[in-house]
Amino acid sequence: MKDPGRPAASFWAVALVVAVAAFMEVLDLTIVNVSLLHIMGSMAISQNRAIWVLTAYTMTNAIILPLSGWLATTLGRKRYFMGCIAAFSLTSLLCGLSPNFPALVLFRALQGIAGGGLQPNAQAILTDAAPAAKRGMAFAIYGMAVVFAPAIGPTVGGWITDHIGWRWIFLINVPVGLLILPLVQALVHDPESFVQARRVRQASAPHVDFMGFALITLGLGLMQVVLDRGQQDGWFSSLPIVTMTITVILALVVFVVREWRQADPIVDLRLLRDRGFAAANVLMFMLGALLLGSTALLPLFMQSLLGYTAMDAGLVLSPGGLAIMALMPVVGQLVSRFDGRVLIAGGLCVSGFATLLMTHFDTHTGFTTLVWTRALQAAGLAFLFIPINTLAFASLPGSKSSNASAIINMSRNIGGSVGMSIAATILARRAQYHQNQLVARITPYNPDLHSYLAAVQTAIGHTVPMAGFAHLYATVLRQSEMLAYIDDFELMGILFFACLPLVLLFRRVKPSPHGR
Repeated sequence: MKDPGRPAASFWAVALVVAVAAFMEVLDLTIVNVSLLHIMGSMAISQNRAIWVLTAYTMTNAIILPLSGWLATTLGRKRYFMGCIAAFSLTSLLCGLSPNFPALVLFRALQGIAGGGLQPNAQAILTDAAPAAKRGMAFAIYGMAVVFAPAIGPTVGGWITDHIGWRWIFLINVPVGLLILPLVQALVHDPESFVQARRVRQASAPHVDFMGFALITLGLGLMQVVLDRGQQDGWFSSLPIVTMTITVILALVVFVVREWRQADPIVDLRLLRDRGFAAANVLMFMLGALLLGSTALLPLFMQSLLGYTAMDAGLVLSPGGLAIMALMPVVGQLVSRFDGRVLIAGGLCVSGFATLLMTHFDTHTGFTTLVWTRALQAAGLAFLFIPINTLAFASLPGSKSSNASAIINMSRNIGGSVGMSIAATILARRAQYHQNQLVARITPYNPDLHSYLAAVQTAIGHTVPMAGFAHLYATVLRQSEMLAYIDDFELMGILFFACLPLVLLFRRVKPSPHGR
């Protein structure tokens, strides 16, 4: 949507600048993961404490994300977007220069607050900057940023940590932020409809819903803590986890009821009355869960069972990211020519099939098989992100794009947190289940046991019986963990296909007659 009083900047220039800002923020969600061991060693902390480097960011990011639409409308989208870039760059500098662990956690929390407004505002800016026929391509550019970044995060983080030092995974954001700030100032402008809506809002002296802000802060903040700590603390066998879960449910239920009745809500949940937008949020939640869940599992599988280094594991994931980058522009063109619902259904089937192929992995699976299976899964994901966003925004007014972007990004991010937490829980519990099942078959009356022990002792040249049992126990642990990974992949594959009925909730959007 253009402002008639100002020359329009090139859509491609605007797209490139705001996509870089979104890429920078999303990359920080995964780039830190592979550096935790180095941070632990540098600051002499335990793994339980080190995890707060991740949790502090995701918790504050989750809190601010749904509020970003209200903040953009109140402060001005361009002004808020530039403020987020500046604050994100500053807090990145502070993280890189942190003198101790408490300071690092504090600065990571502030970095999450600054970064929470980058994704939704980047998407809203692209949505309004693109003509209707190019909206699919706008989402393609945004999708390349937010889907490719998590895929290459472990590789980039591993390389920087190994060759420069862990502090540079934060410091690298500073020059990028300084570069794009003047470009945003020159290229990005709030659309006239957005400016008029903001003027009307300011003239009516809008009431700030502090109670709603407190409720969503409490609900989403504690939810992130529950998801991060649940498996480690035994989920609902832990009184603190139970208490926090009840608090989360109560806070979010009261928040939803309150915001639905507010004339000027901080999160416009009434947008979910639109059937297509509601379906898009459910699909984005599932996409976040399945993408980040599998992205978290695969490096663990490769490092724990196949003996890969962090760098090698990242190299397996990177071709999938490249596949997404290659296909996103293609899908951006296809979505203007074909029914988006067909593209979504096809993407779900391809990704589901590829994920089910992962159930054939074993402890001897080769590098090439891993790469092509992940690349096929990523190819399907490329056909999901753009059509879902295009159909979600198809029937919404332009003045609501900031609020809609905030909600749909929140759905994807919460889905990612839930997906990673559930994947980790299933992995731990199914590994214990399979270990019990395998151990139950090891009895003195099993002739295969004696043959196995004899073969092991001969192979290692050791005559002590316990050496054979030690090797057997290690094998049981590896096999039980392998079976648990297979269970995780199987569930994810089934969930991809289970999402297919949601496609029917979208209304058909008439393709552009010229596809451009």
